[in-house]
Amino acid sequence: MNPAPSIVFFTTASGAGYGLLFWLGLLRPFGLTPPSPGFALATLALALLLVTAGLLSSTAHLGRPERAWRALSQWRSSWLSREGVAAVATYVPAVLFGVATWAGMPVLAAVAGLLAAAGAAVTVWCTGMIYASLKPVRQWCHPLVPWGYMLFAGFSGAALLAAAAAFAGGAALPALLAAALGAGALLLKRRYWSSIDAPRPATAPSIETATGLGRIGTTRPLDAPHTEQNWLLREMGFRVARKHRLKLRMLVQAGFAAAALLALLGLLAGGGAAALLLSLGAVAALAGLAAERWLIFAEATHTVTLYYTAES
Repeated sequence: MNPAPSIVFFTTASGAGYGLLFWLGLLRPFGLTPPSPGFALATLALALLLVTAGLLSSTAHLGRPERAWRALSQWRSSWLSREGVAAVATYVPAVLFGVATWAGMPVLAAVAGLLAAAGAAVTVWCTGMIYASLKPVRQWCHPLVPWGYMLFAGFSGAALLAAAAAFAGGAALPALLAAALGAGALLLKRRYWSSIDAPRPATAPSIETATGLGRIGTTRPLDAPHTEQNWLLREMGFRVARKHRLKLRMLVQAGFAAAALLALLGLLAGGGAAALLLSLGAVAALAGLAAERWLIFAEATHTVTLYYTAES
């Protein structure tokens, strides 16, 4: 699939924003983040800024962005619609969390924070299921895809929270979470790549099953469907060269590993050194995640390419 910059930015920014909102809303009620209201409000503002920027960028991929609101009505059957509903609904407890924190109402802030964390988790799960539910794209219709979205959001959110907390004191738990989730993200991604690279089973879709002519033997088209490049080949049949794919995979792994290592080093350091290490870790996490988001689109192929004798 052709990686659209707007969708790559959306999944990276909103995932990190929802991850940050999740950890802030979950940990603050239990006193596991810096207690300053200013820290909570600044971190919440960063989370909502990332979420909003990501959601707005996703509309650039639509043919008629002004009609995006209509997708909210299909929540009974569409994961895209469910994502939209969950994203809008999550703003309510998130804003209430900020107001209650600013007004000094700890009980209300705790309840709203936990609800915002739950809304963030639901929204990210719906985003992952948008892709995991698309059966024509075998690289997306995979059991690890939605869990990957959840893990990557939690990882990047923890890295951002650790970097912010390092300037206010109390970054130990977020840094530990970032290190553990970074290692988990690296392992999950390696397992996912191993799975999609494995030899395809005999029951996998082929041009014979796509045309229904497999009973008479090997099938091939007499002529190509088109004489030149078209939209289907450009968008659905986009392919990244193997050498570039391997380089990007190394970049993803390096970003995740560096973020986890820097989080561990930040735990051992103190003061300005910890703030620097954890900030660099957050940058490494986001860079690795952006490369991973681009690659998951570039490696995906649609079953429609079988009609062009390409492997899906």
